[in-house]
Amino acid sequence: MKEITKEVYLKWYEDMQFWRKFEDKLAALYIQQKVRGFLHLYNGQEAVLAGALHAMDLSKDKMITAYRNHVQPIGMGVDPRRVMAELLGKATGTSKGLGGSMHIFSKEHGFYGGHGIVGAQIPVGAGIAFADKYFGTGGVTLTYFGDGAARQGSLHEAFNMAMLWKLPVVFIVENNGYAMGTSVERTANHTNIWKLGLGYEMPCGPVDGMNPVKVAEAMHEAMERARRGDGPTFLEIKTYRYRGHSMSDAQHYRTKEEVEEYKKIDPITQVLDIIKENNYATEAEIEAIDQRVKDLVEECEKFAEESPYPDLNVMYDVVYEQENYPFLPHKL
Repeated sequence: MKEITKEVYLKWYEDMQFWRKFEDKLAALYIQQKVRGFLHLYNGQEAVLAGALHAMDLSKDKMITAYRNHVQPIGMGVDPRRVMAELLGKATGTSKGLGGSMHIFSKEHGFYGGHGIVGAQIPVGAGIAFADKYFGTGGVTLTYFGDGAARQGSLHEAFNMAMLWKLPVVFIVENNGYAMGTSVERTANHTNIWKLGLGYEMPCGPVDGMNPVKVAEAMHEAMERARRGDGPTFLEIKTYRYRGHSMSDAQHYRTKEEVEEYKKIDPITQVLDIIKENNYATEAEIEAIDQRVKDLVEECEKFAEESPYPDLNVMYDVVYEQENYPFLPHKL
């Protein structure tokens, strides 16, 4: 695995801090009704992405996930201004303002969504991996889903075919404690979701999702196995979200004390503690990072606010195209 150096820790801190503040800004914009529909935030789960990116080769690896999907494309290289513009429904967004919060997408950067249907991305992720194997790209697909989606029947179909064909895919359940508002204990007679892989003789296991080092190590091992042609791995990354399932979630299913307990092992704090313990940065340098993060969030907000909404005609352009119906010229 690539060495985890001083520079890696500093990048992790700046990236995770930016992802957190970016979504805090989205929450504020949602309250102002500038972000419409649903809004599912990633606060508390940032180490999952930071660790994965350390293990990935962004020139060929790919990622697909559910609707908690704003910071992943940013980590993979998508302009964060365009991500925020998409959430505000603006024409400069990643999907021209037509996808919104749950459907961020960038083929250019290997990010294949953002899927609103629970569990729908699991077989799609296996399909992307099939394409990589078929065309010999050497890429690996990280396929993320939540603990609730682990109950989807399509998971079993995808697991079976991925093992049969030894597809270069890593299946990852981000177990953040609650499927919407329902804990694992209330949905199954087993609480270790990773054991579902045993039925397919798929390498599987649990991972500490609050520590980016642990995530990077597990991801590296799984991705190297896939690159060797040995097939998929199933990881249960145990993490926690500080906010509700979505912004409309009143969170009656858990106590404030429980959330505060998890904040004691916050991934950003863990990384910052290591930076300070090893003198990787002075207080002034840390403050400079925080200021850069603040400035970039403000730049993203300004860009999104000042961007135009899509033309009305675009609604027709993305529905269908009929060659013998020339009355609505297509622009896309």
